[in-house]
Amino acid sequence: MDFAFDNSFHDSMEGFYAPAEAAKPSAPKLLLFNHDLAQRLGIDVGCASDEQLARIFSGEEMPGGANPLALAYAGHQFGHFSPQLGDGRALLLGEVVAPDGARFDVQLKGSGPTPFSRNGDGKAAIGPVLREYLMSEAMAALGVPTTRSLAAVATGDRVQREQAHPGAVLTRIASSHIRVGTFQFFAAHFGADHVVQLSDYVIRRHFPDLADTANPHLALLNRVIGLQCELVACWLGIGFIHGVMNTDNVAVSGETIDYGPCAFMDRFSVNTVFSSIDANGRYAYGRQPQILHWNMARFAEALLPAIHAVDPDGVETAKDLVNEIPERFRAVWHQLVRAKLGLLEDAPDASLIDSLFAALEDNGVDFTSFFRALAMLLRGEGAMLEKLLPTPDAMAPWIALWWEHIEREALSPLEIADAMDGVNPVYVPRNHLVEAALGAAEGGDMAPFLELLEVVRHPYDERPVWALFAGPAPAEFGPYKTFCGT
Repeated sequence: MDFAFDNSFHDSMEGFYAPAEAAKPSAPKLLLFNHDLAQRLGIDVGCASDEQLARIFSGEEMPGGANPLALAYAGHQFGHFSPQLGDGRALLLGEVVAPDGARFDVQLKGSGPTPFSRNGDGKAAIGPVLREYLMSEAMAALGVPTTRSLAAVATGDRVQREQAHPGAVLTRIASSHIRVGTFQFFAAHFGADHVVQLSDYVIRRHFPDLADTANPHLALLNRVIGLQCELVACWLGIGFIHGVMNTDNVAVSGETIDYGPCAFMDRFSVNTVFSSIDANGRYAYGRQPQILHWNMARFAEALLPAIHAVDPDGVETAKDLVNEIPERFRAVWHQLVRAKLGLLEDAPDASLIDSLFAALEDNGVDFTSFFRALAMLLRGEGAMLEKLLPTPDAMAPWIALWWEHIEREALSPLEIADAMDGVNPVYVPRNHLVEAALGAAEGGDMAPFLELLEVVRHPYDERPVWALFAGPAPAEFGPYKTFCGT
């Protein structure tokens, strides 16, 4: 099997990582392999058997050219700074360059302890591994920037948490694993020279167009802010709650990373929290834009030594960039919501959008289904919308205002409905379905998981045979809590 590794981080960033090795699993067995993603990466699995794939993607065998290492980083966790975190249960095997020239990390998660494990076992249970596989593939299908999942392998070992679970290893693919927390670690421990070196590397790898700007480090801050505004707007647009937006879970590439206590809303509520450890709602659905702002302020602080080294006046510009984040985010968010509402040319004022979410909350409306129901209304079919509302006229004032904007659009209602269906999914990983699939998989039955995975890989393609995957959880399900993958 040919990976054709080209390990730029290992070769040029010595001192930013610790060499590490994978623990040997007792009986690796391949659960899932993403052949389409392997082809995208240019990884030729050839005639490799499932047994060989299991050995490689569990860490039992190192592919040729791998330079396994654990990345160093720090992070603010629920607002409190932890000066040293790092890859405690992850191993970066190396980087591959895809046929189109894009560079990707290949990382094992759950492959055993590293120098950053902090007394942990470095292992992962099958539930969190399959959750990340499912969620990341769903997000990719939804068009949200995300890490991807290449393989899931059962290790044959038991992982002890509150109880013993089957162990597994995930192979995660990312544009890189450099986080805000990576910058924080080297700013806190080593100072300006290391921050400059890290920033220069990120610019070379991700944003080479910034290299010739007057202050590349300031330009990097501006670019990452823009990517994070777009990312969090995407999350809100599909009812996704990350659950643990610590700075060590914010990738500077703008990808969603670390699918721990994450979930999708059924009934809309701005204060929805699913994470078992988020007692105060710091990372609730509606607080994600504020946390984006807070996290980018921390990124700016970590970058300041590099910004100042080029131009002391750049520090004031960095402050201005941070202060402008709420306005930048709101512009991106409103553009996204306009598309969800079919308002492609007639830009409504902010009150129409703000009042929409107030009405959804007041009426406890299923978030995912609502926008598809609006499209059906444009086709002259109101039954779906009526079924979602507590009374048929519950949102009548808002719908009347929306119709006024629709009538000013150049496209016909049917054309607008089709456009709406292209951005509003039918299927997301509904929490009750996820839990049922993960429970079955832990018991050895992968069939429910595989069916759900197939559905969420086609989120916009409504199929009658998948009707049960489109509805919210039954009333007896919940309250729903998710847990960190560790």
